[in-house]
Amino acid sequence: MFPFRDHNPSNRTPYVSWALIAINVVVYLLYGFLDGAATMRIFDDWALIPVEVMGGEALHTFITAMFMHGGWMHLAGNMLFLWVFGDNLEDYLGHVGMLVFYLICGIGASLAQIAIDPFSDIPNVGASGAIAGLMGGYLLLFPKARVDVAFIIFVIIKVVPLPAWGVLGAWIGFQIVSGFVSIGATGGGVAYFAHIGGFIAGIIGIGLIWLVRGKPAFWPEMPNPEAPVPGPWHLVKR
Repeated sequence: MFPFRDHNPSNRTPYVSWALIAINVVVYLLYGFLDGAATMRIFDDWALIPVEVMGGEALHTFITAMFMHGGWMHLAGNMLFLWVFGDNLEDYLGHVGMLVFYLICGIGASLAQIAIDPFSDIPNVGASGAIAGLMGGYLLLFPKARVDVAFIIFVIIKVVPLPAWGVLGAWIGFQIVSGFVSIGATGGGVAYFAHIGGFIAGIIGIGLIWLVRGKPAFWPEMPNPEAPVPGPWHLVKR
């Protein structure tokens, strides 16, 4: 199962979300077709390696690792989630705010993964921690928005619209269970605690914005996500 679109209109063009998708794709194209040895040399320089960061080295990889992926499926899955959930966060935060929020969530995700396995020498790559932050923010802002989820069983594809709180709640629940099951595992795999850390960073970030803006009772003030939004940049993902 995976979400592939929502029914939550945006009021402005999501330039930053589109730019992030484009950058991730271009970066992958720069090394995605190299042989394994060449790719690993690139990962050694630009992927986040916890033991190096713990030693005060390669701090730039907190940013660069967010724009690298381990394969086409890794890239495609992350970009799909960024496409589905990014535009509404950008609509709420603004273009600059969206970029800052995305990067902060990505850094928070990396810190969570480092905290779990600080002496790992395995390269960490991927945008999923930052995107998990967008998902955490989306959960607070639009819990009742409808998200179309495709269920694939062998050759049967069934599309079911579900509320965002159900989709995102199930997703983070899976990450938490999988993360604790994976503790102690050796070798590469999925950085579940990066996903959890990014998700929590997104919730905290939006919560702090609510406090700063003085809107503790935010949900009642939100428009119906199914209602059309007027304006020159009326955008509905179909």
